[in-house]
Amino acid sequence: MANSQKRAVQNYRSRLSERGLARFEVLGLQSDRELIRSLARRLAEDSANAARIRATVKNTIAGEPRKKGGILAALRRSPMVGAELDLSRLRDKGRKVDL
Repeated sequence: MANSQKRAVQNYRSRLSERGLARFEVLGLQSDRELIRSLARRLAEDSANAARIRATVKNTIAGEPRKKGGILAALRRSPMVGAELDLSRLRDKGRKVDL
């Protein structure tokens, strides 16, 4: 590689590192190429959406069990909280069956 090309690559990589980005190579299936590239693009944005994707991928790869109480927390966030709904049911003994 020519001297000017080496300098251009070095300058490009130093600009990337100033932005907090790193260049690296991964091996994968040809069919996953666009998936990996789009994932890398999203993660490089460093937005709230990227943080959510990052957490989801980490949890999926780590295989850790999900936190308990997720359904309860979702119900507590519901707009129906405090609506004073009557959710009680009548207790029915069922029908008589002659055996």
